[in-house]
Amino acid sequence: KRNSIRNQDIETSRALTARVPFGAKRARGWRIRVERGPALRGEWIEPIAPNHAARRRCILYFHGGAYVAMSPRTHRSVTSRLALWSNASSFALDYRLAPEHPFPAALEDAVAAYRALIEAGVDPSRIVLAGDSAGGGLALALLIALRDAADPLPAASVLFSPWTDLAATGHSIISNDASDAMFSGSWVATEARHYLGGAAATNPLASPVYADLTGLPPLFIQVGGSEVLLDDSRRVFENARKAGVEATLQIWRAVPHGWQIFAPVLPEGRTALRQASAFIAARLASDRSGQPG
Repeated sequence: KRNSIRNQDIETSRALTARVPFGAKRARGWRIRVERGPALRGEWIEPIAPNHAARRRCILYFHGGAYVAMSPRTHRSVTSRLALWSNASSFALDYRLAPEHPFPAALEDAVAAYRALIEAGVDPSRIVLAGDSAGGGLALALLIALRDAADPLPAASVLFSPWTDLAATGHSIISNDASDAMFSGSWVATEARHYLGGAAATNPLASPVYADLTGLPPLFIQVGGSEVLLDDSRRVFENARKAGVEATLQIWRAVPHGWQIFAPVLPEGRTALRQASAFIAARLASDRSGQPG
């Protein structure tokens, strides 16, 4: 029911979203492995064979859930398909949630996880960041934080309906209020307060639509045309192009927010993930020196 999560307290919201029924896409030779390290807390979808080419390539994934709910487990329908179809290991980060851990806790966890992958020997050119909704905004914020800290950047980033404007200033907040099957426009700014705490809604590391995107790697963005968050994607795309960043924006018709998670039952979800996987595979096919992946 539209806005049903908004009308519940956060604990009830977490209980509801934890029951997302769609599991991983199973394939022979692949496994789900939970990791509980100090920086890498989450779960891997990876090949079992120790020398498999996919082990050299990594998708670092950030789940959606408005920064207050959901987990790597709820997003296995997405992470498993991205891993299998792009032939890359996937690590979904179990980042700290608000309101117990407001901004910048999730971003700090994302930075720590990325640096832990590098320290473990993963080449940055073999990493693609990905995320949906709040996780998409987090992936973009991570790129900005890494660039500003002079860290080596990953190969690219895939953003599914990213939540990039916690100030809720996009025109689609109003124009798509009646057409969005999941959220009303007024929900966005209200929900943002849980994550922001005392931070400004226009802080570019919380709302990367306000950031300078110069120097970022290629972006691949998918969003539904009826979403209240449509302009969160459209404005990021426009800002990226103005900054000289390679960017692709796909606006899908007649799909709900986060439709990729429904891939087990929704053909559009599978098609979207196939296209995202093709982008990831192409970016990981060779490193920046042109050596084969």
